[in-house]
Amino acid sequence: MIEAKTRAWWRATAALCLGSFLVFINLYVPQPLLPALKTTFEVSTLGVSLLMSAATLSLAFALLIFGPLSDAIGRETIMRVTLVAAGALSLLLAVAPNFETLLLLRLVQGFVLGGLPAVAIAWMGDEFDKPALLSAVGLYIGANSLGGISGRVVGGFAATLGGEAAAFLTVGTMTLLGCLLFWRLLPNSKAFVPKPFELRQALRDLAGHLRTPVLLAAYVLGGLNFLIFINQYSYITFRLAAPPYQLAAGALGLIFLTYLGGTFGSTVSGRLAQRFSPARCMGAGILILMLGTGVTLLSPLWLVMLGLLINAFGFFLCHSLASGWVGRYAQGARGSASALYLVFYYLGASVGGFWLEPFWRWAQWSGVAVGSWLLLGVTFFIALGLYRFERRENQR
Repeated sequence: MIEAKTRAWWRATAALCLGSFLVFINLYVPQPLLPALKTTFEVSTLGVSLLMSAATLSLAFALLIFGPLSDAIGRETIMRVTLVAAGALSLLLAVAPNFETLLLLRLVQGFVLGGLPAVAIAWMGDEFDKPALLSAVGLYIGANSLGGISGRVVGGFAATLGGEAAAFLTVGTMTLLGCLLFWRLLPNSKAFVPKPFELRQALRDLAGHLRTPVLLAAYVLGGLNFLIFINQYSYITFRLAAPPYQLAAGALGLIFLTYLGGTFGSTVSGRLAQRFSPARCMGAGILILMLGTGVTLLSPLWLVMLGLLINAFGFFLCHSLASGWVGRYAQGARGSASALYLVFYYLGASVGGFWLEPFWRWAQWSGVAVGSWLLLGVTFFIALGLYRFERRENQR
């Protein structure tokens, strides 16, 4: 087993963090481009938002496929091949002749982008001892958010300088060059033992998780919260691209720096949960997300940015604790329980446009805020239910 802070640990962790960065830079590069792509291809706001929804939907499906598949054929091959495919697809996105082709390529890209997230932590579990695993996972998750921020910022500035195609071309080239380093850094597995793929057992495990109320509640809470959080960012780009703001794609990319509030939220979540309890902090995170949404209704751009910063803190505070809740209360098959949380998480992202679009058509950004508050009210009551369960557990 690889021990923490050794040369082998640093090398493997650097490889997986790089891979994570490359996955999320590809996943989120179109988001600041949505207003420009809407104009270029003459589609509706809902239609162009499908570029994000299609990718997250197929990514959610891929998590269910690649995880069990990696148990049978190994994990390095899946990570290496899918990363190269993701970079190649970004290059194809740069030359897509029409919106239908662009959407189809994003659907396929989302699927291959699911390869590394589905198996990376399992690879760490095979190869690292427990202290090494805990240290590496924290860095890996940090690379997720850094990749998401970078994809939007790089994509926005590349589009400002050379058009939307330049954004996909830049990210695709970065990914393929990064793959060379990823392949070189990632060591071959030494502890992996292949297991035959047992579909029946996998389905029984998934069904068991869905029949467990405290797990299902966490799945729904995480999925609905992400539905609101990620799609708010899509619709805010349309608001800020229009008068009186009229921000270009490069400036729109910078609004995603507010994700850094989420980095702080996830960092302090553990300490807050130890002091106040996980479920109580989940509820607080949702209330903070509702507050931030209210702040974004104000007109000054700096207050809109402040509202998004507050949103990111509240969302990631809740998300970190909800995902940890699943690991804590899953009765066996914890890997599939955590994978199922991510499936709900990305399914929420993929259907959010269908929920918020009618509110956008009704009252633009004010309507989006109303639609957000309605679902966040639901997730807040779910958090209250988890808090009641938590109190009963603590009294035993």
